[in-house]
Parts: sequence; structure tokens; C-alpha cells
Amino acid sequence: MRVLAIGAGGVGTSAALIAKRRDFFQEWVIADYDDARARQLVDRVDDPRFRAIAFDASDQDAVVEACQAYGVTHVANLVDPRFVMPIFKGALEAGCHYLDTAMSLSHPHPTDPHNKTGVKLGDEQFATDQQWKEQGLLALVGMGVEPGLADVLARYAADHLFDEVHEIGIRDGANLQVRGYDFAPTFSIWTTIEECLNPPVIWEKDRGWFTTEPFSGAEVFDFPDGIGPQECVNVEHEEVLLVPRWIECNKVTFKYGLGQEFIEVLQTLHKLGLDRTEPIDVQGQRVSPRDLVAAALPDPLTLGDKMTGKTCAGTQVTGIKDGEYKEVYLHHVTDNEWSMREYGTQAVTWQTAMNPVIALELLATGGWQGTGVLGPEAFDAVPFLELLEGDYGQHIGGR
Repeated sequence: MRVLAIGAGGVGTSAALIAKRRDFFQEWVIADYDDARARQLVDRVDDPRFRAIAFDASDQDAVVEACQAYGVTHVANLVDPRFVMPIFKGALEAGCHYLDTAMSLSHPHPTDPHNKTGVKLGDEQFATDQQWKEQGLLALVGMGVEPGLADVLARYAADHLFDEVHEIGIRDGANLQVRGYDFAPTFSIWTTIEECLNPPVIWEKDRGWFTTEPFSGAEVFDFPDGIGPQECVNVEHEEVLLVPRWIECNKVTFKYGLGQEFIEVLQTLHKLGLDRTEPIDVQGQRVSPRDLVAAALPDPLTLGDKMTGKTCAGTQVTGIKDGEYKEVYLHHVTDNEWSMREYGTQAVTWQTAMNPVIALELLATGGWQGTGVLGPEAFDAVPFLELLEGDYGQHIGGR
């Protein structure tokens, strides 16, 4: 396996540091638009299997050229979802397998965005499923933590813990704090704006996919490991678009514990038009308002030593087992103190990066196999969880 890992930001950095400890690949090419950042990461990893190249993730031809130049077998897309399609198409053109942590972007329904779906997350990718199959290639989409590990946990619960699944609800919460900042998102603000301000998607067996208003459906969810109760709200997320394709159930939701202050900041950005991606004229320069917001905020990669607390990703499943009602919350918690001490990276990006590295190892060893455009729940969850809890030393909690 020769990996083209695109992105040397928070997730890309964590993925490289995790992969360094594994022996399933021959070469790991770190590609980033900032050549210096890519080279600094290679120096930090200090392993001859890693190399750095300068790279424009928006350029499909650049993806093809890099794959051909370095004999790449697998492309790992570890950057913002706005770059999914050129990387995705470039991998297919180059004849490489593909993996990402977030899927192609959605576009709201033009006339009824809070009831009907328009272009859904991942639609552009799933439309090419047959092309990937014809070339005998796999595109494993949504293989981060959410989506990714959350989908694996849904698959495991459906296969092993329930006879009949009613609802699969992804619930994400954290008690992370960042010293010295009034507002400092611990993950890409570009992606956070996208998923939080778009109309959230819900799936029901009798209705299919439909949308609702941002931040709707508030409920208090009690997170484990001392994180505690948080108000969670509906947010657009890939799991709702992935789970129903492979798992028989009645309903799928995603709710995020954002906190009222965070919601108010996002709503203010929306009111001011600062969530828009279309460039505007600023003193003769064309600037995307959302890119400006991202540039004004601290890079999540740099926040680890200022952060305290834990982040929890998990899947709440309800249904029937042996004729009786049952519910379970399968979850993974990362403590920022641990991730900084063990890897030197902050908890949110580390937790995201762990999962694509495990998936790549399963693909390299034959533990997972497939062709076409597939989500994590298309595969047997057991090999993934055995590797995660075994060699990777992580723990999946359940209650």
C-alpha cells in the first residue's frame, strides 16, 4: 500500500502520527497546499516511509499526477469536504482506491429547504458507484469518527445486539475548553458552518429523507465519562445519508451538543452573510466570507496545549432483543490530556484521524474488501473494532 494522504492540518497531522506506529504501508505521501507545512510534518514524523509534496487539492489533474508519480494505491482525503469531488474524481481517473472522512457537499432544496432535500450529502459520489465497480476500485466514504466510527458502531449493534432496530441516533458531545479564547472551534470552522447551518436531514422508513430547520429537535443527552448532560440539536451529517442504505431500521438522526453560545455565534455569522462561500469584493480583492472567518480564527491544529476536557462520539440504538425493548449507547471518548501526551495532537482531530488509519490497515490486510462507493456500515464491524480495541489500544464503551 502506497498512500497519498491529502492534508497536513489537524486530521492529516494526527493520521500521520498514528500511521507511523503501524507497518501496513510502504509509503505515505503527505500532500498540502502549504509545502512548508507538509515538510514540517514529515520532519516531525521522522520516518523514511513519509515524504512531502506541494499540492492543490482543488485540481483533479494534480491528484492524477501525484498518484502516477508516486505509484499510489490509496488516496486518503483528509481535508475539508469542499475538495471532495476533485480528489474523488482524480483518484478514480488514476485507478486508485479512495477514502475520505467527509462526503460531497449538499445543496438545499430550491423552494422548500426545511422540508425537502435537494442534493444530499454524498449524492455526487454515489452517482459514480458503477464506474468504481467497473474498474474494480473501492471508494470508502465517510470514514472519520462521525461519520465513520459511529457507522461502524451502528453496524455492530444491528448485527449483534438487536433483533429489530427502531432508531439509530448519532449523539456527539464534549466538555472541551480552550484557554485564552472567547471563541475557538476545535474543528474546521469551514466544515462546522457547513454542517450546522444547512438544513438537517432526518430519515424515516415510511417517509425517506426529509429536512428540518437548523438547530431543531432539542433534547438533553447525558454523555459518559464525566462530560454530563448537554442539549443536542439536529445537524446535517453524513450518517443519516449512509446508515439507511445498509442497515434495516425505522429512523436515523444526528444530534450535536453545540451549546447555546456556539449556536448564537453561528446564527450571527449567518445573519451577517459571513457563512457564504461565494467570493465578494473587498477593496479590490475577491474573498469568500467563510474563508475570511476561518482565517480570523485560530487553526485547530494549534490549540491542543490550550485545551482541556474530553470529546465523545457515539451511536444510540433502540429496538427489540429477545422480545423485549432495548436501548444502548456505544461510544468512544478521547481525553485531550491523553492525546496530547501520547501523540502531541488535540483530541478532536486525533479521534477523527484514528479511524481512516484503521480502515486503511484493514484494506491492506484484506480484513475489509469491496468495490464501488461504500460507507463504513457496508462492512463487517467486528474486524474494525477488534483492531481498534486490540493493536490501537482504544476502548468502546456501552451503556
